[in-house]
Amino acid sequence: MDNLLKGLNPAQKKAVMHSGSPLLVLAGAGSGKTRVLTRRAAWLVATGEVDPQQLLLLTFTNKAAGEMKDRLFDLLTSLGRKVKKSSLFAGTFHSFCCGVLRSSGREIGIEPTFVIYDEGDQQALIKDIIKDLDLDESRFKPPMIKAVIEDAKNNLIPASTFSDSSSGSWAETIARVYAQYEKRLAKTQALDFNDLLFKTVELFKNTSVLEKYQNRYKHVLVDEYQDTNRSQYLLTKLLADKHKNLTAVGDAAQAIYSWRGADYRNLLSLENDYPNLTKINLEINYRSTQNILDAANQVISKNERHPILKLVSFGSKGGKVVLYRSGDETDEAEFVAGKIKSLIDFNGADPTQIAILYRTNAQSRTFEEVFIRRSIPYILIGGTKFYDRAEVKDVLSLLRVFYNQEDWVSWQRIERNMGKRRMARVREFINDPKNKKLDSKKLMESITIKSGYLEKFDPQDEADARRLENVKELASVAKRFSNLGDFLENVTLVQQEYYAQEKEKDNWKNQAVKLMTLHASKGLEFETVFLVGMEEGLLPHSQNLDETEKLEEERRLCYVGMTRAKTRLFLTLAAKRLYFGKTQYNDPSRFLADLPKDLLSVEGWQEDDYKDNDDDDFGW
Repeated sequence: MDNLLKGLNPAQKKAVMHSGSPLLVLAGAGSGKTRVLTRRAAWLVATGEVDPQQLLLLTFTNKAAGEMKDRLFDLLTSLGRKVKKSSLFAGTFHSFCCGVLRSSGREIGIEPTFVIYDEGDQQALIKDIIKDLDLDESRFKPPMIKAVIEDAKNNLIPASTFSDSSSGSWAETIARVYAQYEKRLAKTQALDFNDLLFKTVELFKNTSVLEKYQNRYKHVLVDEYQDTNRSQYLLTKLLADKHKNLTAVGDAAQAIYSWRGADYRNLLSLENDYPNLTKINLEINYRSTQNILDAANQVISKNERHPILKLVSFGSKGGKVVLYRSGDETDEAEFVAGKIKSLIDFNGADPTQIAILYRTNAQSRTFEEVFIRRSIPYILIGGTKFYDRAEVKDVLSLLRVFYNQEDWVSWQRIERNMGKRRMARVREFINDPKNKKLDSKKLMESITIKSGYLEKFDPQDEADARRLENVKELASVAKRFSNLGDFLENVTLVQQEYYAQEKEKDNWKNQAVKLMTLHASKGLEFETVFLVGMEEGLLPHSQNLDETEKLEEERRLCYVGMTRAKTRLFLTLAAKRLYFGKTQYNDPSRFLADLPKDLLSVEGWQEDDYKDNDDDDFGW
């Protein structure tokens, strides 16, 4: 029993030992929440409150679930409990629901042999329905309809009542597609990913089935509760309703997935659901230095719609946060590359413990090119190298057939990915003599529009918006080379470096720095973090400047990025940026204005740039 409390601080011990009421643990970044959650689960077994098989631990990724299961098994073994690891349930919401439906789904007409449709299957099915209903696919795009149906299911809105929640002919048409989609899934005994949650909640309306699982799992422990959506929130509430034995761990300040349907307000709703709820704050951070935490706290403290934890470092004060303003985006990447070289060569830094974090995938392009030129091995986490992205390769194929009409490989790609109708429009564009006079950037913009290629994407769709950003970023490269031949040659040379590096991957993968978006960095930690592109329009993103709720999420995203750093944090921005093919003069991010000057070591900035004056948007 003492071993379960060994090494814990007072707040962690209190959370582990708590009994008698539902528990909410507000756990700040780096505060040891997984340790607390698994030791609490082991404590419940050790005190005889539950058997190991009566614990239900839920989280969001298979990696996190595996880590929790391994830790719990090791803890129980150390207590002398003979338990099979397979008998413990620590898993994702979706894996839990899948098991429930295979075991008890017949109650609502779901056979245990159901198949699960992936994203490709879903879009293919929706495309067939659009065709059968004779709808205009340019207006009713499969990815857009898929996103609407997913959102409806996350909010527990069935096809039968979808039109009640929206109005107008567009909503009525979507309702028709949704209804057909559900009929065809049922006919083939298939479920989509969102159905696993949606149908389990529906199944639990059968009180005898619900009671069966309430009796099986007498204590429910949920990690990252701020990331739950409506169906996950209700599912948890139903499971814990009988015994009121719920432990929820989360941090509203790290809620960055609203675009997936996650709602941090579910944390706040727990107080209404459980009037006797106990709240414990974990505010000792075991990851970052105090200077990094103070800077991050200054940023997040401006949010007003959720609780803010003031983190205190368990370690040292550390060095100051470095702030660097570059001349442009290439200078920014060169600065980062130079610092990385210096840290590795003179400080003995581990390259795998260095990360570059950015707001949009398109920002990776400049860093990739500079790193290749300066022989810095890198790995893109959760993404594809810029010139390997499908939309970038599509646009390059359009430019290559314009440059050389005999390029049959590019023609094949155009036919495969754009169709014969668009291919005919490409030929028409190529044969227009006036287009021969266009420079690379203007040519690229014209051919993507005239061919109809851009019609494939819906700017309102999150995934499509990212693809469009990559297309626009390619225009930034095109602007540097007015001659099309020079542009295509440069791209080929960079691609060749990609492939050369890939061939040596086994030799350098353990020496590579990490490049990733801020969203992909959640849950990770690094000795050194470069948070780049700290400008208005990038972070916070231009799409989220006008709504308070969205702006607060941008601030949370910045906070998450800053708290990934253990010992060194660099914040960089550019005075001007060639972004999406246009030179932009962005103001420094408003989040930088929150940082006291005594926390910063400023580089690449003249004193006049940050003196206090009436016109100073920076806030110094």
